[in-house]
Amino acid sequence: MTSIAIIGAGPQLGLAIARTFGSQGFDVALISRNREKLDTLVGKLAAEGIDAAAFPADVLDRDALSKALQDAAAKFGGIDVLEYSPVAGLSTVMTTPAETGPAHVQHEIEFQLYGAITATRAVLPAMREAGAGTLLYTTGAGSIDPVPQVGNVNAAAAALRNWAVNLHKELDGTGVQAAHVGIDVSIGTPAVPGFPTAQPEEISPVYWDLHTTKRDQAELVFSL
Repeated sequence: MTSIAIIGAGPQLGLAIARTFGSQGFDVALISRNREKLDTLVGKLAAEGIDAAAFPADVLDRDALSKALQDAAAKFGGIDVLEYSPVAGLSTVMTTPAETGPAHVQHEIEFQLYGAITATRAVLPAMREAGAGTLLYTTGAGSIDPVPQVGNVNAAAAALRNWAVNLHKELDGTGVQAAHVGIDVSIGTPAVPGFPTAQPEEISPVYWDLHTTKRDQAELVFSL
């Protein structure tokens, strides 16, 4: 049996990724802060014949995040795929590069980069031992081509992208794949009038491709 842990699981992209992998026989561990929302997602997946379970944890709480992944591995017999895509939402104050102070970037670094590192350290040793596994990290495309309105968020996302691509290089030849997914669209509904928008179900196959047929790639960018 194979399993995927989705960190930052929500009703859009997280659920779509869960369905993409679940339809291929994967068990699904859903991790985010809100148990009630996770339980709703578990119910939806169960109705579709997908075995899923909720493991509430805040990515800013390193111990809780590590424990959630340990619990998920214990329940499903290991974690074969890790997908990291939490969204800070209203807790983030957006700043332009000139307006940005260290504290504006620090919060995002804690959320994006340090959370990803914590999650990876929880699952990578077992993947290395098995000689197999997939680590996928999601950011907006501003990690690649930044925009001034969200300068602090882009800076932290770029740090995560850099680390993920570098991890891909380090793991080359081990059987463990690490890759960055850059999403250059709004998901579900337009965030900015006129900006390209895609449905979660259009994006989620990218993750399956990286796990299966594109394991040599360090990065895929989804755009329209």
